[in-house]
Amino acid sequence: MTPDPQFAAFVGLDWEDQRHAVCLLPPAGGAPEHGEVAQTPEGIAAWVTELRERFGGRPVAVCLEQSRGALVYALMQYDFLVLHPINPKQLSDYRAALYPSGAKSDPNDAELLARFLRDHTDKVRAWQPDDPITRGLRLTTEQRRKWVQDRVALTNELQQRLKESYPLALEWGGEILGSEWFLALLEKFPSQRELQRASPRQLEKWLPKRRRVSDDPPAEQILRDRIAAIRKAPPITTDGPVLDHARLAVGHLAVMIQTVNRAVAECERKIDELFAKHPDGQLFASFPGAGKAMAPRLAAAFGTDRDKFRDAQEMQQFSGIAPVTRASGKTKTVSMRWACPKFLRQTFHEFARCSIRYSGWAKAYVDMRKARGDRYQEIVRGLAFKWQRILFRCWKNRQAYDEERYLQRLLATGTRLALTPNQVPTT
Repeated sequence: MTPDPQFAAFVGLDWEDQRHAVCLLPPAGGAPEHGEVAQTPEGIAAWVTELRERFGGRPVAVCLEQSRGALVYALMQYDFLVLHPINPKQLSDYRAALYPSGAKSDPNDAELLARFLRDHTDKVRAWQPDDPITRGLRLTTEQRRKWVQDRVALTNELQQRLKESYPLALEWGGEILGSEWFLALLEKFPSQRELQRASPRQLEKWLPKRRRVSDDPPAEQILRDRIAAIRKAPPITTDGPVLDHARLAVGHLAVMIQTVNRAVAECERKIDELFAKHPDGQLFASFPGAGKAMAPRLAAAFGTDRDKFRDAQEMQQFSGIAPVTRASGKTKTVSMRWACPKFLRQTFHEFARCSIRYSGWAKAYVDMRKARGDRYQEIVRGLAFKWQRILFRCWKNRQAYDEERYLQRLLATGTRLALTPNQVPTT
């Protein structure tokens, strides 16, 4: 195809940690120009200044394999650079088609990126940064999710160490393993032996005094009984190396979990602050099951640029919720779409699962699919697929979701999803 005349040049950037291989191609053909750019503010600024002066500030198309990171953040501040991020698999398949031997080098990859962009501009979407609030929400919600996963891993490891050396702690703190008082107690007494050697005054200070149910004995009696039980509790093992290792692990794991707890809490405060300022905050908060956790993630997924997606199908494909169909001759297969932003796909999948408790038609859809014998994860993806169309239309029209209005529409079309869950036929 004819290269897009709006671009003065096409640049391929093969990202590396310290230096990037660069290839520049003229739009009308010609020999490629290879070079390098250092991953430093000075190196990037000098290279960009040279491009601006050479092409008189006309747009320059840049192709690279990432949509975020140090290089993208450095380049996005220059208005004449039009960034075109592509999936690494696209470059890998393009390279394999031209070089079946598997030969690879950074300068060659930079040239392939430039050629791919120049010859297939219509297949690569130009990257447009979202507004600062949306970008902040996206980065902060992703970071929160990562820290929550880290906390789960650390808590599981702590539980395992306690089972091996300190089961006494699990007897009265297992159900609140991540609570602040319990973690502080483990930091103070990281082994059963140290807890048993603590004075009554210390134990009174650190152990909880609250009654669990109304007919429990008085709090003081509960505390005395608990101290007596601690004194009598036998150790699960007397092996020195095991106990020494467990003591070290328990104390530090407790500290690490407390640190992650504070980080997650700070993230949540920042998310609340950003979401309160987001122009579409009320819109996404109106969806059943969105809540404080999912509504900011939905807002970050769509952003505020209404031209970002032409229709719901683009979002369904980009997020990986829409399946991939492969047909050849008499063979046709439908499979999950793997080439997508994983956190984005996870956002819609988790929102669909949360909506089942709060939306009548969503519950009816799940019950109907279960009755057909479909697998649960497939059902949730199908529900997410339906929600994306609704989310897209509400977002496009700047209109909050109304469950009653949607149910009336379902009734008008005669769909079974308009029935209550108990009314949905099983066949």
